[in-house]
Amino acid sequence: MKHDTSIIIPAYNEAAWIRETLRSLRAHPLLRECQLIVVDDGSTDDTALLAASWADRVVRLLQNEGKGSALRRGIEVAEGQHFLFVDADLGSTAREMIRLLEFLQSEKVDMVIASPLHILKGGFGWTKRMARRKIYRLTGARIEAPLSGQRALTRRAVDAVRNWNCGFGIEAVMTLDILKAGLLVCELPLSFRHREYGRTLAGFWHRGRQYAAIQKAMTAREVR
Repeated sequence: MKHDTSIIIPAYNEAAWIRETLRSLRAHPLLRECQLIVVDDGSTDDTALLAASWADRVVRLLQNEGKGSALRRGIEVAEGQHFLFVDADLGSTAREMIRLLEFLQSEKVDMVIASPLHILKGGFGWTKRMARRKIYRLTGARIEAPLSGQRALTRRAVDAVRNWNCGFGIEAVMTLDILKAGLLVCELPLSFRHREYGRTLAGFWHRGRQYAAIQKAMTAREVR
């Protein structure tokens, strides 16, 4: 059976989270009708093995290529004309993502981004503010959650993304490219949670890599 919607989940060493995330997605009757693709981005744990019991397809990459490339690999094998991007660590709150698809189809937009209702205990917000400023300066659009990995998109929105090889910068760059293509982007507040790094060494390392990736990718867009 050919699917109209493909759910793509990039995952790197997510054995602690992936099973509950996929179980939550499969629990919703409408999401069960979607093609479920997990892209194992060079994991060294049991992510792929655990995903195989739930996903329609598991794409295994031999080495870690980064989040943007993992999404692109999922798109290459997807059947649908609508896409739902979901982070692997949403756990039981992944079922809330059905509302993104419903909004995408009912409101006739090209991309809808989930903005979290709950304030996550993260860093100081520098990366998010930087992405907001750059998107506003280049497009005039105010996006509150430019780094959110939870998104529903049409095929033409996916086709508008010029370069997927942006690592952790993919969400911000995706938003920029789709807006610059003149497509309609909306945000939808949703109640979901994912891993909280907090103000730990690992957290600052993660956000530092994210900041550098976004800065590099967005700067490349500014000079073109």
